[in-house]
Amino acid sequence: MPARYIDFHALQAIPASLLNRGEDNEPKTMLLGGAIRAMVSSQSWKRSLRLDLEKELDEHAARTRMLPLRVADALRDNGWPDDLAIFAGAQITRSASREGLKTEPQQNGITSAMLLLPRDVLDEMVSLCEKHRGALEEAAAQRATEAAADKPARGTKKKTSIPAVLPSREVATLIKRRTATINLFGRMLAEIPDAHVDGAVQIAPAFTVHKSDRQPDFFTAVEEWGDPDDSGSAHLQTAFFTTGVLYRYATVNLTELTDNLGGDHEQARRLLDLFADAFIMSLPQAKKTSTAPHTVPYLVHYAVRDRRPVSYAAAFEQPVKTTRDGGYTQPALTALSQHAAALNRLIGTRRLIAHGHATFATVHDKPVDNLGTHHTSFEELTDALTAAAALPSPTAPVTA
Repeated sequence: MPARYIDFHALQAIPASLLNRGEDNEPKTMLLGGAIRAMVSSQSWKRSLRLDLEKELDEHAARTRMLPLRVADALRDNGWPDDLAIFAGAQITRSASREGLKTEPQQNGITSAMLLLPRDVLDEMVSLCEKHRGALEEAAAQRATEAAADKPARGTKKKTSIPAVLPSREVATLIKRRTATINLFGRMLAEIPDAHVDGAVQIAPAFTVHKSDRQPDFFTAVEEWGDPDDSGSAHLQTAFFTTGVLYRYATVNLTELTDNLGGDHEQARRLLDLFADAFIMSLPQAKKTSTAPHTVPYLVHYAVRDRRPVSYAAAFEQPVKTTRDGGYTQPALTALSQHAAALNRLIGTRRLIAHGHATFATVHDKPVDNLGTHHTSFEELTDALTAAAALPSPTAPVTA
């Protein structure tokens, strides 16, 4: 049975903003088709999506390398002595598998790999330590005695291995637990069997459909408690921002998502519905207080496909030009429509289950050619794509 994919495409005009910055603290850009484009990395938009979904579900996860330290902090808050709390926190990572999770001793024992865990797992780990406090106290005391007596001969390495005290199966079970967003976006963790989760969502970097250079913004901050004769500013700086119409693309492998949920088709469709809404409305929050770029997409298009997803990014390999009256939105819409038509001719529609779109009715009140059913609202579009995702494979090609 072929995999079922739901492709999401969006065109969204973004005013002056700094949604995603690079190591130089300036807006990220990319070179495409010989032109510099403003770019928002997939990681940046994916985080916004994840946080929006977690807020909607009231089910939060945490990406962290600080697990041993946070467990130790919680135990201190419960009245544990400092040395014992630190030892117990380290035991969480040591007891997670036969060899334990790799840690960085020079950085207070944080994990070498980034973990993705349900936030409420921390409370359960603290409870597990409380349950086994006697064993932890005994092991910590024994360890302190051995460390004091262990004086290795010259040229030999000091013994550093620490046996696991906590029950490994229980610790591993807590670390392997999932949230809805872990089932959606996946989790990379090879150190514990069955903890790795293949992501059902793929997100591409968003980029402007036209040339978009970084633009300088010189600003000052006035000293309001200065001397009366002092007219200077307390702070001078030049920031950079970008503007433009972004093409955004993501795809959900509904088959993979259903597998991650243990075959629960109803829950998979519910998460797909929530993801669709989050894809449309999410926005990275960098510099929001000084740019407030809170637009919504001008156009959202979906396609339900079998076997493999299809991006329309190549529609904008040649940067679009403004119209006579200015603006990139209408040329971008035309380029997207023409590209969709060309792809449908090239690859056929036998694997296309359904497709549709929604646009600003006050600006574009007619259906867009080649983008399927015209929906009057994003809510209607989301309902339609969720229903179409459950349809069986067609026996005849879908009419474009």
